[in-house]
Amino acid sequence: MARIAGVDLPRNKRMEVALTYIHGIGRSSARQILAQAGVEPNKKTDVIGDDELVKLRQIMDGFKVEGDLRRDVAMNIKRLMDIGAYRGLRHRRNLPARGQRTHTNARTRKGPRRAIAGKKAPPSKG
Repeated sequence: MARIAGVDLPRNKRMEVALTYIHGIGRSSARQILAQAGVEPNKKTDVIGDDELVKLRQIMDGFKVEGDLRRDVAMNIKRLMDIGAYRGLRHRRNLPARGQRTHTNARTRKGPRRAIAGKKAPPSKG
């Protein structure tokens, strides 16, 4: 099993797709990394050699992935909250931070609907 940047790559997948399982690597970055390493994008993870894995790991050292990337994103959000920026306030209140409407939508970010005081629940069929 191939292991890069602390992530086990899935078995029997094309390398171009398998690299996207690493946080911070998308399709275009995966293609770029594979081109630099000289690895065929259509090659499966099961048949990749150790020397190719070493090349991939060396190239990946130049990218910010997994824990480092997650830490940087968290620090950026914390900085916005500390300076009192609008985006920071939206993060603090757990609301959409990029201008989406919240009157009717944003259920994923806001969570499940809250019960309204005094309103009866609809009768259940039974």
